[in-house]
Amino acid sequence: MNLPNKLTCLRVVMIPFCVFFLLTDFVPGSRIIALLIFLAASFTDYLDGHIARSRNLVTNFGKFMDPLADKLLVCSVLICFVQMGMLPAWMVIIIIAREFIISGFRLIASDAGIVIAASWWGKTKTVTQMALIIVMMLGIPALRILEIILMWAALILTVISLIDYIAKNKEVLTNGGM
Repeated sequence: MNLPNKLTCLRVVMIPFCVFFLLTDFVPGSRIIALLIFLAASFTDYLDGHIARSRNLVTNFGKFMDPLADKLLVCSVLICFVQMGMLPAWMVIIIIAREFIISGFRLIASDAGIVIAASWWGKTKTVTQMALIIVMMLGIPALRILEIILMWAALILTVISLIDYIAKNKEVLTNGGM
């Protein structure tokens, strides 16, 4: 297990701690602790990819687990926000549905020997979702307008990236067994 894969696994391990501190007032400042854990986990996403590419340490495990870890991190926090009354459930359902669709799409492509790389739209969607989460975790009333802008931007980019993935890889649907 190389360093990038260890960082990916660390990100997955951090998720329950982030959720725990986000949903409880177990200790004073638990929301800030959740934010710090989320920031650290998000940084491992950047770091593991950078290390893997720069040191030629890209593995099949990393190709599979890195995007899965990102989806688990983001979706876990978004679900917490629904429970906390901070985000509408329908919006989070659309975001999670996109992740399931793309994951299934990638699985079908993989079975057909096709690798679907992350697109600019997908990367932008992820960064926007992470920015939304950070701003929402800060809970600063003066940033409420920014929250709303990021919320809608994340939703719109989620839909655009889904359409982009399908349009660019429609041969997977026709030749990949569907």
